[in-house]
Amino acid sequence: MPIIEHREFIKASAEVCFDLARNVDVHTLTTAHTKERAVGGNTSGLMEKGDYVTWEAVHLGVKQRLTAKIMEMERPHMFIDVMVEGAFHSFIHTHTFKPTDNGTVMIDHFHYKSPFGWVGRLADWLFLEKYMTNFLVQRARALKDMAENNQDS
Repeated sequence: MPIIEHREFIKASAEVCFDLARNVDVHTLTTAHTKERAVGGNTSGLMEKGDYVTWEAVHLGVKQRLTAKIMEMERPHMFIDVMVEGAFHSFIHTHTFKPTDNGTVMIDHFHYKSPFGWVGRLADWLFLEKYMTNFLVQRARALKDMAENNQDS
């Protein structure tokens, strides 16, 4: 079961980073490369504990649907979303926001299990873990750009 962790320093407050990361509309903007769009549950605005969203996107050339639910939330420091239906066997994605003197360290901790037993583990090794790492890094950098370039001066 792969665990991916990515840290991104952002010159913005934890509150700004937290709200950007849980905003459905922002998620759609930061994942445009996969044509991701909300098609069920909360399809716009800020997610709260207990909310869920169904995403439709194209990953690895295949249109897919995935439903995730916000299971835990401690504003503005952490929230956890869990896949309740989708292509993975399971996943837990913890988003953590640690204030620093100059901004915030945003940490993505993504723990997933692929379906299909040993075939899924082979896919992890061959390409899926790298694909998911790149996806998370690209989204984190897009959030960083939004947070740093939309500050009130």
